[in-house]
Amino acid sequence: MLGDRLWLSRSCNDLLAGAISLVAQSVARFAAGELAPIADSPAPMLRNAGFVRHYLPFFCRGLLDRAVQKLRLGRRPFYWQVAYRLIDGPGVAETGQLDGKPFTVLADDGQRFYADPFVLERDGRHYLFVEEFPYATGRGVISVAELGADGNFGVPRVVLEEKHHLSYPQVFARAGEIFMIPESAAAREVVLYRAAQFPDRWVRDTVLLTDKDFNDATLLESDGRFWLLGTERFGYGSASDTMAVYSAPSLRGPWVAHALNPIAVDHSAARPGGAFIRHGDALVLPVQNGSRAYGGGLGLMRLDRLDELDVRFAPPRPIGPGPAWARAGIHTLNRAGNLEVVDSAG
Repeated sequence: MLGDRLWLSRSCNDLLAGAISLVAQSVARFAAGELAPIADSPAPMLRNAGFVRHYLPFFCRGLLDRAVQKLRLGRRPFYWQVAYRLIDGPGVAETGQLDGKPFTVLADDGQRFYADPFVLERDGRHYLFVEEFPYATGRGVISVAELGADGNFGVPRVVLEEKHHLSYPQVFARAGEIFMIPESAAAREVVLYRAAQFPDRWVRDTVLLTDKDFNDATLLESDGRFWLLGTERFGYGSASDTMAVYSAPSLRGPWVAHALNPIAVDHSAARPGGAFIRHGDALVLPVQNGSRAYGGGLGLMRLDRLDELDVRFAPPRPIGPGPAWARAGIHTLNRAGNLEVVDSAG
């Protein structure tokens, strides 16, 4: 998943690192007898002249888009928005469309943005956890807001801050306690936090993974075992296109890497974009589609197999645009009860 498609010199290292990950994945699957053949022949590559002819217009449009965005955002280097709605019945995960009741934007003061929304319903009250990114510090923190009686969220307040960047605050209840696994790849660790006083005070409970650049770790409990799925940066390259899986007999570990890591190398279906969703007997994982740009879209990918021998997903079903959220695409999707949340680049 290329973060900057305009500057080819910056992209070459990411492409080569991705190729190394793809070779490693193929070797691991071949050794395990799980290498699946490709049914269709790949599309023919463009000739050099065709590449130049296609790339130059893209390059010019990209520069123009960046200039317009810089003027529109002013001093903001980048911008994300969280949105929410209260609905009864099917939502985005069921329809695959951003239609129906419009989403309400979580307002900000222009000095920060909010992203990566997760929601938790507890004792009849709804809590929204987000990454809050103040431009002044350039480091994400975790904040929370509670849904008011009028159906709106107030200004989020900071509840978890570290010396490193935090994001993707997956919050969940288990055995009468509330836990959170935020992304802390900047510190090369995955940490389980426990609510000492929900929702305002959190303590470090257990370090689940160390010395890992692991992104958007998404938890699943299945068949008596715990699983973490996310993207892992192996050496250089993108942190968004190489899926890795870890498992443990209990929430606190010990956590071990799957024998077939990396599970997938795919710019459109590797990085989670929300908690697992249950549809009847099926489990669906929202996954980020970075084929156009980071944060450019989201798909819903059914989990077909998850065990110590293999991990397999069905092809992702893209979430289509719609009038409920007038953006090019969404980056995260979560729901608790009748509260549904999304985010996207502003």
